[in-house]
Amino acid sequence: MPNLSIEYSKGLERRVDMQTALGALHDAMSEAGIFPQAGIRIRAFAADFVIVADGHPENDFFTMTCSVGHGRSQDDLKRAGDLIFQAAQAALAGPLSGTHMALSLEIREIDPVLTWKDTPIHKRLSKGA
Repeated sequence: MPNLSIEYSKGLERRVDMQTALGALHDAMSEAGIFPQAGIRIRAFAADFVIVADGHPENDFFTMTCSVGHGRSQDDLKRAGDLIFQAAQAALAGPLSGTHMALSLEIREIDPVLTWKDTPIHKRLSKGA
């Protein structure tokens, strides 16, 4: 784990290559050095219907929530969050240069007692297969 879930306004698809943006976020998560490669998950969902802020039709948003397993220091998570947020800012530089964009990131730590996993990917990647 970490799982980066993204919700964004569908209008962004006209101005941003989403697959490239997700690749940049993946690179940032890997670069952070605190997340196992096998645990990284990034998924993005476009909201077909939105009202953002004052309802202006050009308003867009890109909201990221990163859920992480328990056990990392707050300083490490802050550094990772900074890298992820900076990658998002670079990927969304065009829309952020205007006045109709909202970008956010929240990191949430998951209670280790209240999470269940079955992930053979970890075993495969740890063997170098």
